[in-house]
Amino acid sequence: MNQTHPNQELLLAAHHLTKRFGGLAAVNEVSVNLYRDRIHAVIGPNGAGKSTLTNLLSGDLAPTSGTVTLNGEPTAGHSPESISRLGLGRSYQKTNIFLPFTVWQNVRLAAQSRERHSPFNPLHWFTRASGLAAVNERCERAIELAGLAHRTHSVAGTVSHGEQRQLEIAMTLATEPTVLLLDEPLAGMGQAEAERMVELLQKIKKDHAMMLVEHDMDAVFALADELTVMVNGQVIASGSPPEVRANAAVQAAYLGEEH
Repeated sequence: MNQTHPNQELLLAAHHLTKRFGGLAAVNEVSVNLYRDRIHAVIGPNGAGKSTLTNLLSGDLAPTSGTVTLNGEPTAGHSPESISRLGLGRSYQKTNIFLPFTVWQNVRLAAQSRERHSPFNPLHWFTRASGLAAVNERCERAIELAGLAHRTHSVAGTVSHGEQRQLEIAMTLATEPTVLLLDEPLAGMGQAEAERMVELLQKIKKDHAMMLVEHDMDAVFALADELTVMVNGQVIASGSPPEVRANAAVQAAYLGEEH
């Protein structure tokens, strides 16, 4: 059962989401509430349905049944781009950046996507992107927040894997989302890089509702306010980290005795 927190701001609510591919239910009757200043981690073995759930919340997949509400507005019928404009940002399992561009250029492109200039205004066609003050301010703020100020003019393809993951977070932040869906942000990182990412997520937590899909259990238990465990497309437990850690079904299915 997904817990409620009446004293905190509910930004995303998903109820009884189901996604079927033929006879297979990749996600089956899953409900998730995401609150500002809380990190909700979703864990489970490979094939549990975690990434499919993320794609349903972001609009990359349409649910077979169930509903999603973002900032009070139902997302049914909206494209992923439209859902993003409603306040949802996400990262992917595989880093999704422009490798030949600098860190600044990557983040500025993301920030520029939020400009609402009329396509019918001929003057806009001749406006240099570098001259958009609001875009540049969002870009600078996101880079600073992501801890990449020292890499601003570095080519993205030349920075470390961990910094590329930080860059993807910066690009997401530049779109000014209220809800963040982060799909394995620590994947492939060494210990030092993982620690920096944990610090970054703790730093941005207060301004966002966050859902974290992650296999690094040390990071999960360091970050999560609430845990949902999925197996074979279904939720087998949801609650606070101590509650989930102590759940016998979770230990048998996923965590093991060492946790």
